[in-house]
Amino acid sequence: MRDNNFLIENNARHVWHPMAHPGEMRENPPHIIEQGEGVEIVDIHGHRLLDGVGGLWNVNLGYSCEPVKDAIIAQLKKLPYYNAFRGTTNSPLIELSYELCDFFKPEGMARAFLTSGGSDSVETCLRLARQYHRANGQPERTKFFSLKKGYHGTHFGGASVNGNPNFRRNYEPMLGGVHHLPAPFTYRNQFDTDDGAVIARKIAALFEEEIAFQGADTIAALIMEPVLGSGGVIVPHETFFPLMRAVCDRHGILLIADEVITGFGRAGSESGSRLWGIRPDMISTAKGISNGYFPLGAAMISEKIAGVIEGAKGAAGTISHGYTYSGHPIGAAAALATIAEVKRQDIAANAARLGVQLLTGLEALKDKYEVVGDARGKGLMAALELVSERTAKTPADKAVVQALYDAAYEAGVMIRTSGNNVIISPCLAIDDTHVNRILSALDLGLAAATNALNRR
Repeated sequence: MRDNNFLIENNARHVWHPMAHPGEMRENPPHIIEQGEGVEIVDIHGHRLLDGVGGLWNVNLGYSCEPVKDAIIAQLKKLPYYNAFRGTTNSPLIELSYELCDFFKPEGMARAFLTSGGSDSVETCLRLARQYHRANGQPERTKFFSLKKGYHGTHFGGASVNGNPNFRRNYEPMLGGVHHLPAPFTYRNQFDTDDGAVIARKIAALFEEEIAFQGADTIAALIMEPVLGSGGVIVPHETFFPLMRAVCDRHGILLIADEVITGFGRAGSESGSRLWGIRPDMISTAKGISNGYFPLGAAMISEKIAGVIEGAKGAAGTISHGYTYSGHPIGAAAALATIAEVKRQDIAANAARLGVQLLTGLEALKDKYEVVGDARGKGLMAALELVSERTAKTPADKAVVQALYDAAYEAGVMIRTSGNNVIISPCLAIDDTHVNRILSALDLGLAAATNALNRR
C-alpha cells in the first residue's frame, strides 16, 4: 500500500465516486477512512468517529464481528469462487438458501435467488414479476407502480421505478410502463394533512383509480420500501402497507417489498414487512445480509411465485437471468455467519429500543432549533429535515447542511446528508451511550447550521 502522502495527493483524482460530481470531489476531496473498530471508524489523519452511517445502512454488527471475518477467511482458503450457473453449485450457497427461507418464513418466502447487491436484487424481482405473469398466462401484465421518493437502485429497471428525479434525469428515457404514486409523507404531501392514516387511504384510493385507468390486466407489480430510506426516512402510517397489499390482492398485482435497507433488523423488526404485518410476493434484500463485509444480495420469492414458474414448461419456466457472482461462496459464508449473529445478538430488538431513544432526542433538537423542520425515524433509521423557514418549510441550502455535517464530524460522529436531510443510520450493535454521542454531535452541528443560516 502506498503511503499517506500518496493517498492524500491522489484522492479523487483518478476515480469517479458514486452519487457525486467528479469536479466537486476533486475540489473538496472526501474523507479517507482508514480503519474500522467496533462501531467506530478512523480516518487517515487518526480522527476517530462513531459511525452514524453504519457503512451505508449495512454494517449492522459493527466492524469487529469476528465470526463473519473468520467465516470469510475459512471459505477463502477452501473455495474462493465457483459459479452457480446450470450444472454446478457450492455448499455455502445451499446452506444459505435454506437459512434465508427460514429467516423470511413469516413473510411467506420459499425460494432465494442470490445476487451481488441491492440493485441486482431489485432487478431480479422486477424481471421475475414479469416472468410470473407470462408463465401464468397473462403476458400483458408488464407495468410497474412505485412511490415517489422511493429508491430502488441504479439498474435501468430499478432506476425506472425510482421516485427521485435526481437518479433519473441524466439517464432518461427510462423504461416505459412505470407509474408513480405519492409517498406516504406526513411532512410534505399533496393532501393538506399530516394525518398518516388519511394519507394512506388517499394514496390507496389513487392507486385504485389508476388501476381502473390503466387496466389491472396490464400491471405486473407494485414495489415499495417498508420505510423509505434514501428518500429521507419516510415512515408510513401502520395502515399503509396493509392497505396497498389489499389493493394488490384485489387486482392480481404482485407486491414487491424492497428490503435492501430494512431487512435484517434496521427498522426494529427482522424485516419491514414483518414490522407492518404483511406478506409480500417477493422481497429484495442486500446490505445487512453480509454485514457489509462482502457484496451480496438476495431476491426472496414466495411459494405462489415459485409454484407458477417451477410448474411452467420449457422456456417459460427457465430463469434466463443471473450474475457471475450469484451465490458467491465467500459471500454466502459471510451471510451465514451474519444471520447467525443477527439472531444471537437480537439486533432487531436493540434497534427498536434505541430507535425510541434516538427519535426522542431528535424531537428535542427540533424543539431547540428552528432550522429543524421535521424529525422522523423508525428503529435505527432516522432523519432531520433542515429548513431555512419553518412555517413555509423552505429547504435549507447546501451551505447550511454542510455546516452541520462538518461540525458533527469534528465532534467525532459521521453522519450522512442528502439534499436538506440529515440521515442517521448507525450500526445496530450500538448502545445507549452511542445514541447520546450522536445526539450531542448533532446538537453542535445544528448550532453551526443555525449560525450559517443567520449569516446568509
